[in-house]
Amino acid sequence: MRHPARLGIALTIALATAGCSTAAGGGSQADNEPAAQVSGKAASVTSCGRQMSFAAPPKRTVALDQTSTETLLELGLQDRMAGTANLKTKIPSPYEAAYAKVPVIAPKIATGEQLRAATPDFVVAGSTDLFTKDRAGTREELDALKVPTFVSAVDCPQQNPAGTTPFELLFSDYENLGKVFGTEERAGKLAAEQRAAVAKAGQNAAKVAQGADQPTVVYLYSVFNGMPYVAGRTGLPSEMSRIVGAKNAFDDVNEDWPEVSWEEVAKRDPDFIVIGDLSERGRPGDSAAEKRAAMTEHPVISKLAAVRNNKIFEVPGIELDPSVRSVHALGLLADGMKDLGYVR
Repeated sequence: MRHPARLGIALTIALATAGCSTAAGGGSQADNEPAAQVSGKAASVTSCGRQMSFAAPPKRTVALDQTSTETLLELGLQDRMAGTANLKTKIPSPYEAAYAKVPVIAPKIATGEQLRAATPDFVVAGSTDLFTKDRAGTREELDALKVPTFVSAVDCPQQNPAGTTPFELLFSDYENLGKVFGTEERAGKLAAEQRAAVAKAGQNAAKVAQGADQPTVVYLYSVFNGMPYVAGRTGLPSEMSRIVGAKNAFDDVNEDWPEVSWEEVAKRDPDFIVIGDLSERGRPGDSAAEKRAAMTEHPVISKLAAVRNNKIFEVPGIELDPSVRSVHALGLLADGMKDLGYVR
């Protein structure tokens, strides 16, 4: 889930077409449901190897990143939130009203002082790197203050059952948070809808054109100082590729989003290319249109069949990292493969 620090991860959302779907083609629960009714029962969960017990649901939760914020909003927990931080892109319209109720304790990454000023009784984050001494404080430091901390299971796969897929780890986050807050029914509904979306996208794999080789794909996430950043083996796009019957061309690189060279992209010669649109970040080269232009103007990349034949499509960049919206990108990937003729 981590990206090079100098890049940041300000990303874009295809609001006009995507909203914040919880299933491919489906609407968000936040669209039409009020804040969740929280039960008062005790609960115990394990998060990234750390067991936590709650005598009652937390009342002052702080989400340290946008991913965690949107998961809590999707679960209808805005009334249980004392703060949010590190907003990377616009909040999708279905979440706007709920998000407006939550104090922003830091526009960027929260410091320990900012977190403590919010007096949280629970802290949630998408990745462990937000819990460091120079950021919100370590999990051990917050434990000493009797503030439990939750980290997405996707960021610590080694502490989960072997072979568990990234999507299943993501769904386990929903279910564990549902236990913590006593909103198991709503969390279960969300997980079930997204499992169904994954299963639907997985129908692609059985329909990849008979007799054809498994198509390879490069995910172009970012360009920094002229160098491309692509999806490596440990990022969610590799799992997305497997589900729909494709293969990530950089599956041999043990990173989420490695920097590579254009020549290395050309050497991999992918059958098609997926662009992560970063338009909202606003830096030169961030938009999908600029990335397309960069490829068509590059003396080597422009010669690739995928570029010459326009076997390129776009997805919102934020959806390529594990989040409540990732199943939407998975659906776009499945549909894109059909449009390009890789699926019968």
